Amino acid sequence: MERRVCGNSGIALSILGIGCWSFGGSGDDYWGPQDERDAADAVSAALDNGINYFDTAAMYNDGRSEESLGRALRGQRHRAIIGSKVSPANTDPAVLRQHCAASLRRLGVDAIDIYMVHWPITDHSVEDAFLTLRALRDEGKVRAVGVSNHGVRQLTEAVSTGAPIAVNQLCFNLLSRAIEAEILPLCRQRNVGVIGYMPLQQGLLTGKYRSAEEVPWIRMRTRHFQGTRRGARHGEPGAEAEIFAALDGMRDLAGEINVPMGQLALAWALARPGITCALAGARTAAQVVENAAAARLALSPEVIAKLDALTDPVTRKLGSNADYWESTENSRIR
Repeated sequence: MERRVCGNSGIALSILGIGCWSFGGSGDDYWGPQDERDAADAVSAALDNGINYFDTAAMYNDGRSEESLGRALRGQRHRAIIGSKVSPANTDPAVLRQHCAASLRRLGVDAIDIYMVHWPITDHSVEDAFLTLRALRDEGKVRAVGVSNHGVRQLTEAVSTGAPIAVNQLCFNLLSRAIEAEILPLCRQRNVGVIGYMPLQQGLLTGKYRSAEEVPWIRMRTRHFQGTRRGARHGEPGAEAEIFAALDGMRDLAGEINVPMGQLALAWALARPGITCALAGARTAAQVVENAAAARLALSPEVIAKLDALTDPVTRKLGSNADYWESTENSRIR
């Protein structure tokens, strides 16, 4: 599988990565129960298919995701690149060090390859936090420093601390293209890699849902859907009509070129300039193999243009706010 160097880190990531949020999950968690054997098989299948990047976070299932990933990689650590994230609430220098040590312990590793601040820091010193992250890198506990969900102003502030920011992890897919306006160009200018998460928009882009009424309520809290939907907090009108019109067009296009919709969506994300890696969650080995096929799929310029045109109405409706859970006024990404 093709690999791309992540920003200034020198670390080469497979263009498709595995999102490990479901790992270690129980019936009460966001993604539902995750069988430990299935998770281990998914990791092995990923490695065997050329996927080397695995993304987790301290907050995923209260640390159990890190633990599950660590167990799955025993004896195979040398084949993998691990990314993990710390909450911005835990970025006071002393606390940050404690949380880094806890993640290292749960993962069972000596160093985290890419250690990111999960969301922008609002309650602690940005400079102190990134100086601490830089120190952790110099001490060999972290190989590269990164951020997640940082907008233009926030990324500029992080870079200005002198910390070598290797990556910005952001929501990016055919229905979530806000970063194309300003954030992605800035990352390219600053040599900051971009890891795009949610490339299948929580299953929407696989074509499994033909109307909003079929989508589980917990997947309808983003600005893609009406703000009156259960659990939504953004208060905006959404873009449901535009989204399902785009999905219908994608379904027809996928049929014309004989490619599954999910693979079509993943291949589009991987083809965008400036994208280092796209993270696709996978609960089983079979899902890994299916997603890996997208990394070998070369879309023609004509197909890419058609996909852009199909989803342009969604992009225009949702605007340039890259926080898909909050309104423009309350956006955490600035």
